[in-house]
Amino acid sequence: MKILILHGPNLNLLGKREPGIYGTTSLEEINARISDLASEMGIEAVCFQSNYEGELVQRIQDAMGVFNALVINPGAYTHTSIALRDAIASTGIPTVEVHLSNIYRREEFRQHSYISGVAAGQIAGFGAESYLLGLRAAVQVVNNSEKR
Repeated sequence: MKILILHGPNLNLLGKREPGIYGTTSLEEINARISDLASEMGIEAVCFQSNYEGELVQRIQDAMGVFNALVINPGAYTHTSIALRDAIASTGIPTVEVHLSNIYRREEFRQHSYISGVAAGQIAGFGAESYLLGLRAAVQVVNNSEKR
């Protein structure tokens, strides 16, 4: 099984960026934890970060037929990107949306997700652990769909 992990804008600054909200764990540390968990689970996880919406859309499109599922932290694009939503919907790749912070306890504009409507589920508020929970959830979604 192969899972694509996408990190949206500004997540390359994790560990430095607003540690009171996002914690002190760097993106490199998160990717290492994802890789370790994937190895334990006997799956492959490929991580990619971009600050550019079009690059993220292209990665989703390119994932068709290559990846079994997608775990995405769209960052600020959560609240603005119909293009990401449409890419996920168009490919039909099972998707789990993750967030480090609980977006529903933040500013009102952050409480709406364009992605959640096309995702299998959403995990928010558990810091770096959100990614690991998301990876586990993505594997479960794929396994459940294969049983049908």
